[in-house]
Amino acid sequence: MRIDILTLFPEMFQNVLGESMLKIAREKELVSFHLHNIRDYSKDKHRCVDDKPYGGGAGMVMRPEPVFNAVEAVELLDDAASTKILLTPQGKTFNQGIADNLSKKPRLMIICGRYEGFDERIRSGIDVLEISIGDYVLTGGEIPAMVVIDSISRLVPGVLGGDDSLQDESFVNRMLEYPQYTRPAEFRGMKVPEVLKSGHHSKIEEWRMENAILRTQERRPDLLKEKTE
Repeated sequence: MRIDILTLFPEMFQNVLGESMLKIAREKELVSFHLHNIRDYSKDKHRCVDDKPYGGGAGMVMRPEPVFNAVEAVELLDDAASTKILLTPQGKTFNQGIADNLSKKPRLMIICGRYEGFDERIRSGIDVLEISIGDYVLTGGEIPAMVVIDSISRLVPGVLGGDDSLQDESFVNRMLEYPQYTRPAEFRGMKVPEVLKSGHHSKIEEWRMENAILRTQERRPDLLKEKTE
């Protein structure tokens, strides 16, 4: 998979993309990351990418020209057509299902916004999937982009090695994950459930399923409602 990231602050991604699972994905050549500074595609002599909104109001709005120029130029860098993602509070809330679908794409292009948002013609003139990571305000699209990239990359086959582990994670089956334990068997009076030490695999699976359902009922009952609809 190729992931192109269009941003005003490419340096923000350097450490994130160079560590942990994303570093492994890159070293295995399963995912490649390509950073592009939107300012490089501005025709303005000052490399300006924003301007005051028509009609007045606070803040600045990202101009359409640099973004269109960047998208069109970057698209030509690879033969595979990209699925374009616009990170915006107005987008569809990102979830595991969206991550799974996007992980199957050969190429993604992620567009990060700043300031008070995008000129509306960016939304209407470019075929984009608008995504939000939640109902709160951030300074820009860079941190949401990192969230989306991490979530998608780990689902690319081979990145995590044993893909069976993905099936037990939270949200995969519209349920939260069951409680997990490791050594020591007792810590400050808190003990590991006996069934997990029994070696009886069918009973362990039954316990895990029961506790996954209980935890979901307690903390995210909306997920179980969606599962039955």
